[in-house]
Amino acid sequence: MTSAVLDQTFVQWRGAQQAAVEQALSGWVPLDAPAGLGEAMRYAVLDGGKRLRPLLVLATCEAVGGQADAAMRAACAVELIHAYSLVHDDMPCMDNDVLRRGKPTVHVQFGEAQALLAGDALQALAFELLVPGDGSLGDAMSARLCRLLALAAGADGMAGGQAVDLASVGIALDQRQLEAMHRRKTGALLQASVTMGAATGAVARDTLAALADYGACVGLAFQVVDDILDVTADSATLGKTAGKDAAADKPTFVSLMGLGPAQTYADNVLARAHAALDRSGLERPGTLHALADWVAHRAS
Repeated sequence: MTSAVLDQTFVQWRGAQQAAVEQALSGWVPLDAPAGLGEAMRYAVLDGGKRLRPLLVLATCEAVGGQADAAMRAACAVELIHAYSLVHDDMPCMDNDVLRRGKPTVHVQFGEAQALLAGDALQALAFELLVPGDGSLGDAMSARLCRLLALAAGADGMAGGQAVDLASVGIALDQRQLEAMHRRKTGALLQASVTMGAATGAVARDTLAALADYGACVGLAFQVVDDILDVTADSATLGKTAGKDAAADKPTFVSLMGLGPAQTYADNVLARAHAALDRSGLERPGTLHALADWVAHRAS
């Protein structure tokens, strides 16, 4: 099969899975939450975003022969955590941004208090999805998925990384410190997307370790490319405010290395992601390879 056919196959797979995730999220995020809360929640989640984290869950599940229903719940749970983090990150007390996914941020549209509550409710809903209460997921798998997501979202994961990011404004971090911050802030949830997908099936220890390495590399590559796009793309393309990291004097891979070396570094991290898949022993890792390439070569 030629690479062109493989690329088209991936594009078709990606579109179908994005549509399936959108449909599932639309069904699970309630409109009837009181006092307009449901409207704010749905505004934060639906009709936007690449759905990279759900795609990683679903692709990993497929690669390991896992349970598709469990994977869709895990995929949507990860996306809800991601969406809540964006709602809170955009608020004036954090990054103070007014544009997200090409539309006004939630606090601009609904007010700060409603945005705060919408984020809180989305976080709770993420874990509710992983414990459906009807026996469809199984207690052991529910517990395993909840733990993986909680670890990725908490103090040693996304929230801790965001705390370091806010504390590092105006401070020149070295490469080790910058990588450590982004392993938490961005990488933890992306890595968890892979390990949660793997948790929907039976995976050998060596394979799981390789998949975890792959997820870590995808997370790091995503952040480096994000830093590059922040200085090379415009707001209309990104769907969010371009140049805001430099304006806020935040440490980035571009400010540390320069644009050219940062791109080379992203390419090297991408190669490490592919190498991790190559040693995973998976029979059909093609979609995961394609997702890594998409992360590293995206335009927004």
